[in-house]
Amino acid sequence: MSSGNGTRRKVSKQQQQLFNNTVPPDPETLAEMQSLFSKVRTYVKPSSGSEWCIPDPNVALRHPTEQHSHLQALKVSLNAVKNQLSDKNVQVWHQHTNSTNRAGKVISAVRSAANAEICTQAWCKFYEILGAFNLLPNEALQNGELNTVHLCEAPGAFITALNHYIKTSESTRYCDWNWAANTLNPYHEANGGNTTIADDRLIANTLPWWFFGADNTGNIMIQQHLLDLQTFVSNMRRVDLVTADGSFDCQENPDEQEALVASLHYCEATAALLLLSPGGSFVLKMFTLYEHSSVCLLYLLNCCFQFVSVFKPATSKAGNSEVYVVCLNYDSKEAVKPLLSKLIRNYGPHLADREALFPNFAIPESFINQHVDVYSYFHTLQVETISENLRLFEGMSEEQRQRLNHIRDCVAQEYLQRFQVMSPACCSVSAGRPLGQKKQAGSFNERRELQTLSWRERIQRGCHATLIQRHWTEDSGKDCMLEGPLSKCHVDSWYTIVAAALPAVRNSPFCDGGLLNHLNEALMDTAVDWTRVPLCDSCHVVCTSAILSEVAGHCAFKAGSSGCKKKKRCLVFGSRSVWGVSESQIGDLELTFSTEPSFPERGSVLLHDGEPLYQQQLLSCVMFALQSLSSGDALLLPVLSALTRVTAAVILCLHACFRSVSFRCPPPSGVVGTVLVCVGFSPEAAAQMLLVLNEEGKNEPSGGGRQVLQFVPMEEMLTGGLTEFLWTVNSEIIQWKLHLLMQS
Repeated sequence: MSSGNGTRRKVSKQQQQLFNNTVPPDPETLAEMQSLFSKVRTYVKPSSGSEWCIPDPNVALRHPTEQHSHLQALKVSLNAVKNQLSDKNVQVWHQHTNSTNRAGKVISAVRSAANAEICTQAWCKFYEILGAFNLLPNEALQNGELNTVHLCEAPGAFITALNHYIKTSESTRYCDWNWAANTLNPYHEANGGNTTIADDRLIANTLPWWFFGADNTGNIMIQQHLLDLQTFVSNMRRVDLVTADGSFDCQENPDEQEALVASLHYCEATAALLLLSPGGSFVLKMFTLYEHSSVCLLYLLNCCFQFVSVFKPATSKAGNSEVYVVCLNYDSKEAVKPLLSKLIRNYGPHLADREALFPNFAIPESFINQHVDVYSYFHTLQVETISENLRLFEGMSEEQRQRLNHIRDCVAQEYLQRFQVMSPACCSVSAGRPLGQKKQAGSFNERRELQTLSWRERIQRGCHATLIQRHWTEDSGKDCMLEGPLSKCHVDSWYTIVAAALPAVRNSPFCDGGLLNHLNEALMDTAVDWTRVPLCDSCHVVCTSAILSEVAGHCAFKAGSSGCKKKKRCLVFGSRSVWGVSESQIGDLELTFSTEPSFPERGSVLLHDGEPLYQQQLLSCVMFALQSLSSGDALLLPVLSALTRVTAAVILCLHACFRSVSFRCPPPSGVVGTVLVCVGFSPEAAAQMLLVLNEEGKNEPSGGGRQVLQFVPMEEMLTGGLTEFLWTVNSEIIQWKLHLLMQS
């Protein structure tokens, strides 16, 4: 994503059409728009210049946290207003607040007028910050080299917004832009679905620029990760800008969002202070600023940067608590080095939980007074917005609706003009994988009540209930197929990632996260033993003879030199008793049976196909098959699931070696996983795969709490039809398991 030599472009036809169709704003609308785009408060340092200085590191992280009465009163006041929303259906309420949001039409206007990549609300907010502040240091622009680091960045809207800005701005047209990004790895199976953003449209296309650390999690709150990140960006001559857009899912405890994310904010700020060069800029997303942890952090930033502002973009919904702390002109790392060393030593997920960063006596009263004034302003704006939305929720006149629509049109026009949003000649970001994003439903009170229910009751009330409660037919999975042999496998670029062993599989790029959450909840129920769940009498499990007959029909028989038919062979993993076969042949198809991978221990049930021993055995089975099969032969291989990158890569290898790969769920065993039906073996392709798998077998760690997490690059697994195939396979498997557990 080089900035290239793009120049500012003329107003597009879409922009001009929007301008022409919008009625000019009246004075009242102009005043409201001016207020909307100027929600900012900047701290003013005392004229003495020495009153606000970094406290002695010896007093840092040694005293208990304190409360500030004025700020706590604001917190109580805001929560009292927000509590009036607890009985509102979240989808209905969001629809209402979207209709009253003055900047609600900006995103669609930008999308149509500017051809922006990943044009989300985050894109519009950061583009607004770029337009409102001199975020890019003059030194970088003069030298023609801009280096930026983006923390907690998924899905990547800040990066694409900056790319767009660089390509269309005169001041940056000659800049050589280098960037690096960090986020929770959407492909790491142990990252929780509630904290990991699944949208990988940018990540999948720019993986070399993303840093996930030695443990491959991407967790910025790990000390070693921070130090390794510094090494990762060491090729940059200087770091000019750091952005941090992180947060947690605090929907179930919104009143304490600030305290819940405090340690994350401390870690992001510590990373910025470590990475930035003198004169650099830092943008940090925060929320309410009532707690002592926020007071300390804002004071530290004011001591380290020449200018610090708290900014609420017009495109940030006015009723939420989100604000951006914009810090300009970093003094130097040397000035903060003693304190920074202490922050790094105490770095981690509890950095803000134990002791206060600074005791109250170390923070000047002049700063605290300013901080109270700053956040009183944003508190008033938020309370006024929520109160207005509550009034309009009870009923909105046609005149009010028309006026809101007029303001929304004017704001969209003003945004495009004010920030000169143009359309560059840049490529679109291609799609990554299917997304099963978590959606809120019901009111806050209803969602809190839902958490008190059993996993069965939650499934019955959820969006997956119909699919899980349906009874299976013999045709399940029959029409889903990978057609091969896959011709393009760039095995020379494959590499192995070995890291800490997975504690559980909580996330997968190859399935719906909501379904996986349901299954894990069910498996954590100590009363459930899913290895002994009886079959459902109303389901029609496909019979083994039907699978074998189908395979026999697909195998093409060729005449040998003597004119006799050359028999084809099907290697079946599983016992004869499971497959219900006493003969060694079906028609002209010879059957060979071998031992299938063993079922994981009960204690590792949440690992699914991520249990190391199971993966080793699965790999051994595939290697045995590729070594023993002949041209045109078939393979029947039961698998638990394909949730992990290792199992997905094994299936990719099979895709490369067979004319077709399909699946049957439930498998003949009736309870666990699926059976892969691989037909039309290609020895030529298998020879290449065997070299890879043999090397992979050597890399398999024998213990020490580590395991192979990946041996095929995600870029390769996300291309073609493999992702859709695995998504379907895993959905069928999980729904079948949940169906049996619900019936038991």
